[in-house]
Amino acid sequence: MKIFSRAELAGRLSPSAVIRAMEEGFIAYSRGEAVVPPVGHLEFTEPPGDCHIKYGYIRGDDTFTIKAATGFYRNPEIGLPSSNGMMVVFSARTGEPLAVLQDEGYLTDYRTAAAGAVAAKHLAPPNVEYIGMVGAGTQAHLQLELVKEVTDCRRVLLWARSAERARAFREDGFEIAVAESMRELCARCRLIVTTTPSRQPLVRTADVKPGTHITAVGADGGGKQEIDARVFAGALCVVDSRVQCSQFGDSSHALKAGVIGAEDLVEIGELLQNPNLGRRDAEQVTIADLTGVAVQDIQIAKIAMAG
Repeated sequence: MKIFSRAELAGRLSPSAVIRAMEEGFIAYSRGEAVVPPVGHLEFTEPPGDCHIKYGYIRGDDTFTIKAATGFYRNPEIGLPSSNGMMVVFSARTGEPLAVLQDEGYLTDYRTAAAGAVAAKHLAPPNVEYIGMVGAGTQAHLQLELVKEVTDCRRVLLWARSAERARAFREDGFEIAVAESMRELCARCRLIVTTTPSRQPLVRTADVKPGTHITAVGADGGGKQEIDARVFAGALCVVDSRVQCSQFGDSSHALKAGVIGAEDLVEIGELLQNPNLGRRDAEQVTIADLTGVAVQDIQIAKIAMAG
């Protein structure tokens, strides 16, 4: 059995290859070709944190993957990253463990950012003057690193709960400005990415302008919410998993509030197969609710193993 460190794994990833693998994984998921059991959750209150266990395989693959990912949100206060974790890859022929991907959460973070790039590629308006980034952590950096593959925009307007972290935020190749408020960010940006573990809506209905696309990746567990449920009214609601996003994620709040119905949720794998399911017109708001599906872990683990 091989053991790969985070540094070794980072050197095996190509942004374009991972984005393509995410697209293929989402299609396989929506076609019913992926075996993905329900997500395991552990919640912690003091200090606040969570652990997600995701696992599965794509029919016909030689391997299956089990992943544990943690998020402890006060870690930056003690000089540690907020996310961590690891993956274990097994043979689907014999059941023997083939590799431990000791990625410290990097593969999870990277595949999440790649999914954000997929959403921007297929849903963002054609002319983006500013990318609105909500949050100033690891995922915000990676979202920008991956979105470079699908948009020419290099100007970012950033808002974070910590003004100090927002002012200190830097990302190579981007011009970063700090928004004084979420209202300002929404007014100036037509591509918005939310990356926080917030439990209260940050994106408000009255602030979202027509034609905006929002990629929401922070609400990946119970109780989290970044987008006001009313933003979903009349919007195109694209989800990574209809089942997961009905249970948690920003879509679940809109469903519980009766703003939308389950029939309004379009899986991104369905959209990739049928572009006619996309934006109705230039004025429609689009939302990609990405809660993280095991098929993403399966796909990035295969890339990491192949080198």
